[in-house]
Amino acid sequence: MSTSFAHLAALGRAELTLLARNKTNLFTVLFVPVLLTVALKPALSMMDRARAGSDVGPALISLSLGIVLVMAIYNTLTPVYATRRDELLLKRLRTGEVSDVVILIGAAVPMALTGLTQCVLLAVGISFLADVAPPSAPHLAVLGMLLGVVVMVALAAATSAMARTAESAQVAIIPGMIVFLTGSGMLIPLDVLPEAVRTVCQWLPLTPVIELIRAGWTGDATAGESALNLLIAAIWTALSILAVKRWFRWEPRS
Repeated sequence: MSTSFAHLAALGRAELTLLARNKTNLFTVLFVPVLLTVALKPALSMMDRARAGSDVGPALISLSLGIVLVMAIYNTLTPVYATRRDELLLKRLRTGEVSDVVILIGAAVPMALTGLTQCVLLAVGISFLADVAPPSAPHLAVLGMLLGVVVMVALAAATSAMARTAESAQVAIIPGMIVFLTGSGMLIPLDVLPEAVRTVCQWLPLTPVIELIRAGWTGDATAGESALNLLIAAIWTALSILAVKRWFRWEPRS
């Protein structure tokens, strides 16, 4: 166990160094979520939040944290997996003592920790600037953020398996990004959608995360609703892990 943690720490430090050297990824991770939150705040404020049964404050916080999960973790980590594969780094690591799980988690450590830190800072900053009350159920908000990181890391690894090259990974993330941002209740409240569409959107990977985060501030989620959200997140995580085990490639495609 101690050896695995040592390997994980070493891989995490190496990936953090590479992240700091990649100006594009660094800008995406640190600044894009903040800029998108500022840009989308006026549109969100103009929506009829009363019809959706939620206030602008919790909605803005869940939007901001959802953007962090998508942009700082999923959109950044998917090309990272593909790049390390094409560079034969993953293949070389597998010839040593490092396990497959440690290799995959090690690559995700910098983005995951940075994303969690941003979530906390943005939540505190928005609460202060927008005069939002403290979370009514903070355990749900924390659980939502942690589940969001797990789901996005698993989906990033699964998505990278579909990309032939590191360049095509930049294209492979676009459908997921569109679905996550538009169908998870971040930009468009699920309550204003037709019933059939709302039912489908409730089972998207990021929807339970956004619902848990929002419920953390509003405190209006029942135990049954929280349990269902946890179940949906667990299902998507399990499916992503199975996809990684089945299709993840450790060396470039021929």
